[in-house]
Amino acid sequence: MEPLPEELDCRVHSELRHDERLIWTGRPKPSRFMWSSIPIFLFGIPWTAFAVFWMAMASRMLFDEAGGNRPEGVDVFFTCFPLFGVPFVLIGLGMLSSPFWMYRSAQHTCYALTNQRAIIWAAGWFGGIEVRSFKAADLVKLTRREYADGSGDLVFEVSVTEIRDNDSYLHFHRTVRGFLGIENVREVEELVQRTLLAAK
Repeated sequence: MEPLPEELDCRVHSELRHDERLIWTGRPKPSRFMWSSIPIFLFGIPWTAFAVFWMAMASRMLFDEAGGNRPEGVDVFFTCFPLFGVPFVLIGLGMLSSPFWMYRSAQHTCYALTNQRAIIWAAGWFGGIEVRSFKAADLVKLTRREYADGSGDLVFEVSVTEIRDNDSYLHFHRTVRGFLGIENVREVEELVQRTLLAAK
């Protein structure tokens, strides 16, 4: 069982019930979490480049036409026009920094298996912690994704959320929950099978 930092260890033990016995604890590999953000990072490169280019072109037009005669209201509009690109640049910077945020999330995420349930403490984007428990009945679709180095994901649940944007286009957001990015995923799966599923 991997020893946890003191802060995470206290978090785990404060969650346990009086009749609950701790079997295993673990944390995700930060590198595995970081790799999962690579598609976002790559998409962020052209997004940010275009947003910066757009702001630069809008600013250039503003300075090129600064001497023109325009109504006062139009002048205000043209002065603020380059600023419309700021939110898109900020979104791009968020995407480019996603590997850092995923690394930080991995540092504050931990997992535990007890004789009664599997527990996930998942770090949120803004410092909060989401705690989820899975009993034996919740693990009927347990699946393992294993990589060459023996690490991988033990997936408990996959949920899909429908999101409709301002243009009425429907998007689907997929959320995977489980012991993600852990070392020795096969051994942990066997522990879960023996502890929670064998007696079902």
